[in-house]
Parts: sequence; C-alpha cells; structure tokens
Amino acid sequence: MTDLASHSPLAPADAGWPRVSNTGFDGLVVQFADRLSEPANRAALAFRAAIARAGWSAVEETSTSLVSTYLRFDPLGVTHAAMRAEVEALLATQDWYAAALPEGRKLWRVPTVFGTDLAPQLEEAAARAGLSAEEAVRQIAETQLRVQTIGFAPGQPYLGELPPAFDIPRQTALTPQVPEGAVVVAIRQIVLFSVTTPTGWRHIGQTRFRLFRRDSDQPFVLRPGDEVLFTPISPERYATLEGTGPDGGAVAEALT
Repeated sequence: MTDLASHSPLAPADAGWPRVSNTGFDGLVVQFADRLSEPANRAALAFRAAIARAGWSAVEETSTSLVSTYLRFDPLGVTHAAMRAEVEALLATQDWYAAALPEGRKLWRVPTVFGTDLAPQLEEAAARAGLSAEEAVRQIAETQLRVQTIGFAPGQPYLGELPPAFDIPRQTALTPQVPEGAVVVAIRQIVLFSVTTPTGWRHIGQTRFRLFRRDSDQPFVLRPGDEVLFTPISPERYATLEGTGPDGGAVAEALT
C-alpha cells in the first residue's frame, strides 16, 4: 500500500491515508479512511470526479463507496505500475479531504409521511435517539443529507449524516419486508429503499419516490454527491400522490 498520509489532515502519520491497493488484475482502490466521515466521503467523491476529468484512456470504469474510489482499467493498455503511478501523482496534487464536491449535483426535496401505519417504527427510533417523535422528525427534515454512496439494491442511496442523537444501532432481528420508497434509519444514516426488501433498519417514513427506473435511459435517479431533504406531509397528501409519476411529488434543483 502507498503511504500518502502527508496529504491527509485527518490521520496521524502512521495511519497512511489515503492508501492505494491493487484489486484483481485490472483494478485499483484508493481508500481515504477506514470509517465513514464527511471529509473521507468528500475525498472519495472528489477524487472520482478528478479521474473523470483527467480523461485517462485506459480507465474503463469508476465508482465510489462510502470512503473509497475504485477504478478499473484495461491491463492490455497499461500496466498496474503505470496506472498506480498516475493515481499517486493525482493524489499528490491537492488535499482531497477539503476538495470541492463534484459539479452537476442536485438537491431533491422528497415528500415523506413520517410515522403512522405507513412507517410504524418512528416512535421506537425516536426513543432510541432520546427524542420525541415530533423532535426526531424536525431534526431529520432540517438536515440536508448527502448521497454518500449507492449500494445494496439498484439505485439505492445511503444518506448522511444525521445529528449525533441518531447514532442508533440496527435491530437485532429483521423486519420481514418494507416497501419500495421506505425511509429507514440507523447509525446516523438514512436509506431510501429502491425495492421492497427485508431490513434491519427501523422504518420511520414512507415516500412515493421511485429510485430505480429500469426502462429509463438513466435508471438510477440519485447519484453520489446529490443531496436530499425529506419534506413532512400528511397521510392524506401522500394518498393524493399516487399515480402522479415516479417522482412521487419530489422536485430537484441544481446545487452550486
């Protein structure tokens, strides 16, 4: 692994962040931390965007996780050593933990029912956070959440971070099923489900926002770096959104 800790304000010198690792015969991973933080997520997103801007002809695919950037390259066109040298040179150009987020991001405002029979674990989650249900909804609704990564199911975002009170654990048992559009919470994150699925996270809200659109030219609606605000609505308003289209009343605006 490459020791580039001098470029990281977050880690002591012996931590060695960021780290570059080979992945298989045609991939490299740049890891910016071993746990989630806003600066490490920012670095992963910004570095992926920088790779795209660099226009390296050998790079065939890039993606990000919560704190890492992955790139896949053509091993017939460039060696691991040469690709790694390019990556390390780009890493050395700036402090990625303080880098600007990628351009072209959007802010989505998503109408959401909190609690009721549609999302029955709001009270339980709020109690775990030491809050009333009303205060929990207020804090969530006022927090602009970043799409930190896409994973688990097609187009499904992990959103964060919530205030510290929401550092609550997952359940010890699975909820057998939550519907598409469910808003679930744990460990200071929200997941907005793109499919109907079991979960160990607590179901606190429900939307009509459809994130995975298999027949669209862009089947994944949200992208890493986008941001989301959940706008509380009544069950009656939620009912009127049925049949209004896959956005379910959500609206987007460009982020500068």
